[in-house]
Amino acid sequence: MEKTQNNRAWFLVLPVLVLVAFSAVIPLMTVVNYSVNDTFGNNEFFWAGLDWFDEAVHSDRIHGALLRQAMFSAIILAIEVPLGIFVALNMPKKGFWSSFCLVVMALPLLIPFNVVGTIWQIFGRGDIGLLGHTLAAIGIDYNYTSDPFDAWATVVVMDVWHWTSLVALLAYAGLQSIPQAYYQAARIDQASRWAVFRYIELPKMKGVLLIAVLLRFMDSFMIYTEPFVVTGGGPGNSTTFLSIDLVKMAVGQFDLGPAAAFSIMYFLVILLVSWVFYTVMTNLDRQEAK
Repeated sequence: MEKTQNNRAWFLVLPVLVLVAFSAVIPLMTVVNYSVNDTFGNNEFFWAGLDWFDEAVHSDRIHGALLRQAMFSAIILAIEVPLGIFVALNMPKKGFWSSFCLVVMALPLLIPFNVVGTIWQIFGRGDIGLLGHTLAAIGIDYNYTSDPFDAWATVVVMDVWHWTSLVALLAYAGLQSIPQAYYQAARIDQASRWAVFRYIELPKMKGVLLIAVLLRFMDSFMIYTEPFVVTGGGPGNSTTFLSIDLVKMAVGQFDLGPAAAFSIMYFLVILLVSWVFYTVMTNLDRQEAK
Protein backbone atom coordinates (compact mmCIF):
# COMPACT_ATOMS: atom_id res chain seq x y z
CA MET A 1 0.00 0.00 0.00
CA GLU A 2 1.19 3.46 -0.82
CA LYS A 3 1.31 5.86 2.08
CA THR A 4 -0.81 8.93 1.48
CA GLN A 5 0.77 12.28 2.21
CA ASN A 6 -1.10 15.12 3.80
CA ASN A 7 0.29 18.31 2.31
CA ARG A 8 -2.01 20.45 4.41
CA ALA A 9 0.69 20.44 7.08
CA TRP A 10 2.61 22.95 4.96
CA PHE A 11 -0.06 25.52 5.80
CA LEU A 12 1.07 25.32 9.42
CA VAL A 13 4.61 26.21 8.37
CA LEU A 14 3.53 28.96 5.99
CA PRO A 15 3.34 31.75 8.61
CA VAL A 16 6.90 31.00 9.70
CA LEU A 17 8.12 31.03 6.09
CA VAL A 18 6.43 34.39 5.49
CA LEU A 19 7.95 35.80 8.68
CA VAL A 20 11.43 34.60 7.73
CA ALA A 21 11.02 36.01 4.22
CA PHE A 22 10.19 39.48 5.53
CA SER A 23 12.68 39.49 8.41
CA ALA A 24 15.70 37.82 6.75
CA VAL A 25 15.47 36.96 3.05
CA ILE A 26 14.12 40.24 1.70
CA PRO A 27 16.54 42.43 3.72
CA LEU A 28 19.41 40.18 2.63
CA MET A 29 18.44 40.53 -1.03
CA THR A 30 18.25 44.30 -0.54
CA VAL A 31 21.79 44.33 0.84
CA VAL A 32 23.00 42.20 -2.08
CA ASN A 33 21.37 44.66 -4.49
CA TYR A 34 23.10 47.63 -2.86
CA SER A 35 26.45 45.80 -2.85
CA VAL A 36 26.60 45.64 -6.66
CA ASN A 37 25.02 49.01 -7.40
CA ASP A 38 25.63 52.67 -6.67
CA THR A 39 22.87 55.11 -5.86
CA PHE A 40 22.54 58.86 -5.47
CA GLY A 41 19.03 58.76 -4.05
CA ASN A 42 15.56 58.86 -5.60
CA ASN A 43 15.74 55.07 -5.91
CA GLU A 44 18.06 55.34 -8.93
CA PHE A 45 20.75 52.65 -9.18
CA PHE A 46 23.86 52.38 -11.34
CA TRP A 47 25.63 49.07 -11.85
CA ALA A 48 28.96 48.89 -10.00
CA GLY A 49 29.72 45.19 -10.25
CA LEU A 50 32.30 44.00 -7.73
CA ASP A 51 33.89 47.43 -7.25
CA TRP A 52 32.59 47.81 -3.70
CA PHE A 53 33.90 44.36 -2.75
CA ASP A 54 37.30 45.21 -4.20
CA GLU A 55 37.31 48.47 -2.27
CA ALA A 56 36.42 46.68 0.97
CA VAL A 57 39.12 44.04 0.49
CA HIS A 58 41.84 46.68 -0.03
CA SER A 59 40.58 49.18 2.55
CA ASP A 60 43.08 50.01 5.31
CA ARG A 61 40.17 51.22 7.43
CA ILE A 62 38.47 47.82 7.31
CA HIS A 63 41.78 46.03 7.85
CA GLY A 64 42.29 48.02 11.06
CA ALA A 65 38.76 47.32 12.27
CA LEU A 66 39.17 43.61 11.45
CA LEU A 67 42.43 43.46 13.41
CA ARG A 68 40.85 45.13 16.42
CA GLN A 69 37.85 42.80 16.18
CA ALA A 70 40.03 39.69 15.98
CA MET A 71 42.12 40.85 18.93
CA PHE A 72 39.02 41.55 20.99
CA SER A 73 37.48 38.13 20.23
CA ALA A 74 40.77 36.36 21.03
CA ILE A 75 41.15 38.20 24.35
CA ILE A 76 37.54 37.52 25.29
CA LEU A 77 37.81 33.80 24.56
CA ALA A 78 41.17 33.53 26.35
CA ILE A 79 39.67 35.07 29.50
CA GLU A 80 36.05 33.94 29.61
CA VAL A 81 36.44 30.23 28.76
CA PRO A 82 39.05 29.39 31.46
CA LEU A 83 37.32 31.69 33.96
CA GLY A 84 33.92 30.13 33.24
CA ILE A 85 35.34 26.63 33.72
CA PHE A 86 36.98 27.70 37.00
CA VAL A 87 33.70 29.15 38.29
CA ALA A 88 31.74 26.05 37.25
CA LEU A 89 34.21 23.72 38.99
CA ASN A 90 33.85 25.64 42.26
CA MET A 91 30.05 25.98 42.25
CA PRO A 92 28.05 23.77 44.66
CA LYS A 93 26.72 20.65 42.96
CA LYS A 94 23.43 20.41 44.87
CA GLY A 95 21.35 21.97 47.60
CA PHE A 96 20.18 25.52 48.27
CA TRP A 97 23.50 27.16 47.43
CA SER A 98 23.55 25.45 44.06
CA SER A 99 20.24 27.06 43.12
CA PHE A 100 21.34 30.38 44.60
CA CYS A 101 24.56 30.41 42.56
CA LEU A 102 22.70 29.52 39.37
CA VAL A 103 20.33 32.46 39.86
CA VAL A 104 23.18 34.87 40.63
CA MET A 105 25.15 33.68 37.60
CA ALA A 106 22.14 34.17 35.36
CA LEU A 107 21.49 37.78 36.44
CA PRO A 108 24.06 39.48 34.14
CA LEU A 109 22.65 37.60 31.16
CA LEU A 110 19.21 39.17 31.75
CA ILE A 111 20.42 42.76 31.45
CA PRO A 112 19.87 44.37 28.01
CA PHE A 113 22.98 45.27 26.03
CA ASN A 114 22.39 49.03 26.06
CA VAL A 115 21.81 48.97 29.83
CA VAL A 116 25.10 47.12 30.33
CA GLY A 117 26.90 49.80 28.32
CA THR A 118 25.21 52.57 30.31
CA ILE A 119 26.09 50.90 33.62
CA TRP A 120 29.79 50.70 32.74
CA GLN A 121 29.82 54.15 31.18
CA ILE A 122 28.70 55.62 34.52
CA PHE A 123 30.71 53.11 36.57
CA GLY A 124 33.98 54.15 34.90
CA ARG A 125 33.52 57.92 35.09
CA GLY A 126 36.02 59.73 37.29
CA ASP A 127 33.53 62.21 38.75
CA ILE A 128 30.50 60.08 39.66
CA GLY A 129 31.56 56.50 38.83
CA LEU A 130 32.59 54.15 41.60
CA LEU A 131 35.38 52.52 39.55
CA GLY A 132 36.80 55.76 38.15
CA HIS A 133 36.61 57.56 41.49
CA THR A 134 38.24 54.66 43.38
CA LEU A 135 41.10 54.34 40.90
CA ALA A 136 41.70 58.10 41.04
CA ALA A 137 41.69 58.01 44.85
CA ILE A 138 44.48 55.41 44.93
CA GLY A 139 46.56 57.34 42.41
CA ILE A 140 45.81 55.46 39.19
CA ASP A 141 45.29 57.72 36.18
CA TYR A 142 42.25 56.12 34.55
CA ASN A 143 40.19 57.75 31.81
CA TYR A 144 38.52 55.54 29.21
CA THR A 145 37.47 58.56 27.14
CA SER A 146 41.02 59.68 26.35
CA ASP A 147 43.34 56.71 26.88
CA PRO A 148 43.10 53.81 24.37
CA PHE A 149 44.41 51.24 26.86
CA ASP A 150 41.85 52.28 29.49
CA ALA A 151 39.09 52.13 26.86
CA TRP A 152 40.14 48.62 25.81
CA ALA A 153 40.40 47.47 29.44
CA THR A 154 36.93 48.85 30.20
CA VAL A 155 35.31 47.17 27.20
CA VAL A 156 37.04 43.83 27.88
CA VAL A 157 36.19 43.81 31.60
CA MET A 158 32.62 44.80 30.79
CA ASP A 159 32.22 41.90 28.38
CA VAL A 160 33.84 39.46 30.83
CA TRP A 161 31.43 40.60 33.55
CA HIS A 162 28.47 40.27 31.21
CA TRP A 163 29.16 36.95 29.48
CA THR A 164 31.41 34.77 31.65
CA SER A 165 28.21 33.53 33.31
CA LEU A 166 27.13 31.92 30.04
CA VAL A 167 30.32 29.86 29.82
CA ALA A 168 30.06 28.97 33.52
CA LEU A 169 26.47 27.79 33.21
CA LEU A 170 27.22 25.67 30.14
CA ALA A 171 30.29 24.15 31.82
CA TYR A 172 28.25 23.51 34.96
CA ALA A 173 25.64 21.67 32.90
CA GLY A 174 28.39 19.51 31.43
CA LEU A 175 29.75 18.72 34.90
CA GLN A 176 26.31 17.77 36.17
CA SER A 177 25.98 15.16 33.43
CA ILE A 178 29.02 13.21 34.69
CA PRO A 179 27.97 10.06 36.60
CA GLN A 180 29.17 9.83 40.20
CA ALA A 181 30.69 6.43 39.43
CA TYR A 182 33.50 8.20 37.58
CA TYR A 183 34.44 10.18 40.69
CA GLN A 184 34.18 7.11 42.89
CA ALA A 185 36.56 5.22 40.61
CA ALA A 186 38.97 8.17 40.69
CA ARG A 187 38.94 8.21 44.50
CA ILE A 188 39.62 4.47 44.61
CA ASP A 189 42.60 4.98 42.28
CA GLN A 190 43.70 7.96 44.40
CA ALA A 191 43.73 10.22 41.38
CA SER A 192 44.84 13.81 41.91
CA ARG A 193 42.48 16.76 41.41
CA TRP A 194 44.27 17.65 38.18
CA ALA A 195 43.94 14.06 36.92
CA VAL A 196 40.19 14.10 37.64
CA PHE A 197 39.83 17.34 35.71
CA ARG A 198 42.10 16.24 32.84
CA TYR A 199 40.70 12.75 32.25
CA ILE A 200 37.12 12.90 33.55
CA GLU A 201 35.67 16.41 33.66
CA LEU A 202 37.32 18.08 30.66
CA PRO A 203 36.45 15.31 28.15
CA LYS A 204 32.84 15.33 29.34
CA MET A 205 32.68 19.12 29.02
CA LYS A 206 34.19 19.15 25.54
CA GLY A 207 30.86 19.33 23.72
CA VAL A 208 29.36 22.15 25.81
CA LEU A 209 32.65 24.05 25.74
CA LEU A 210 32.65 23.99 21.94
CA ILE A 211 29.14 25.41 22.04
CA ALA A 212 30.30 28.06 24.53
CA VAL A 213 33.28 29.00 22.34
CA LEU A 214 31.05 29.18 19.26
CA LEU A 215 28.48 31.40 20.99
CA ARG A 216 31.07 33.66 22.54
CA PHE A 217 32.98 33.99 19.27
CA MET A 218 29.83 34.94 17.38
CA ASP A 219 28.73 37.42 20.05
CA SER A 220 32.15 39.00 20.48
CA PHE A 221 32.75 39.20 16.74
CA MET A 222 29.41 40.96 16.23
CA ILE A 223 29.51 43.14 19.36
CA TYR A 224 28.18 46.64 18.83
CA THR A 225 25.90 48.10 21.50
CA GLU A 226 28.06 47.88 24.64
CA PRO A 227 31.32 49.41 23.28
CA PHE A 228 29.38 51.98 21.27
CA VAL A 229 27.51 53.17 24.36
CA VAL A 230 30.68 53.26 26.50
CA THR A 231 33.30 54.67 24.12
CA GLY A 232 31.53 55.41 20.83
CA GLY A 233 34.42 53.65 19.10
CA GLY A 234 36.99 55.97 20.61
CA PRO A 235 39.23 57.44 21.69
CA GLY A 236 40.07 57.92 18.05
CA ASN A 237 39.41 54.57 16.41
CA SER A 238 40.91 52.44 19.19
CA THR A 239 37.65 50.60 19.96
CA THR A 240 36.03 50.93 16.54
CA PHE A 241 35.20 47.31 15.82
CA LEU A 242 33.76 45.96 12.57
CA SER A 243 30.12 46.48 13.53
CA ILE A 244 30.73 50.05 14.70
CA ASP A 245 32.69 50.85 11.55
CA LEU A 246 29.91 49.35 9.44
CA VAL A 247 27.25 51.50 11.10
CA LYS A 248 29.39 54.61 10.70
CA MET A 249 29.87 53.79 7.01
CA ALA A 250 26.20 53.08 6.32
CA VAL A 251 24.39 55.54 8.60
CA GLY A 252 26.97 58.23 9.30
CA GLN A 253 28.46 58.58 5.81
CA PHE A 254 25.57 57.03 3.85
CA ASP A 255 27.99 54.96 1.75
CA LEU A 256 25.41 52.27 1.11
CA GLY A 257 27.31 50.38 -1.60
CA PRO A 258 30.57 49.88 0.32
CA ALA A 259 28.64 49.24 3.53
CA ALA A 260 26.50 46.56 1.85
CA ALA A 261 29.55 44.80 0.39
CA PHE A 262 31.30 45.05 3.76
CA SER A 263 28.28 43.59 5.59
CA ILE A 264 28.08 40.62 3.19
CA MET A 265 31.76 39.84 3.73
CA TYR A 266 31.25 40.27 7.48
CA PHE A 267 28.34 37.80 7.36
CA LEU A 268 30.32 35.27 5.32
CA VAL A 269 33.23 35.32 7.78
CA ILE A 270 30.92 34.59 10.71
CA LEU A 271 29.11 31.91 8.69
CA LEU A 272 32.39 30.23 7.73
CA VAL A 273 33.72 30.12 11.28
CA SER A 274 30.36 28.85 12.58
CA TRP A 275 30.42 26.09 9.95
CA VAL A 276 33.91 25.09 11.08
CA PHE A 277 32.74 24.87 14.69
CA TYR A 278 29.67 22.86 13.64
CA THR A 279 31.86 20.43 11.67
CA VAL A 280 34.19 19.98 14.62
CA MET A 281 31.29 19.34 17.02
CA THR A 282 29.70 16.85 14.62
CA ASN A 283 32.95 14.93 14.26
CA LEU A 284 33.39 14.83 18.03
CA ASP A 285 29.88 13.43 18.47
CA ARG A 286 30.62 10.73 15.91
CA GLN A 287 33.85 9.79 17.65
CA GLU A 288 32.11 9.55 21.04
CA ALA A 289 29.35 7.42 19.49
CA LYS A 290 31.97 4.93 18.29
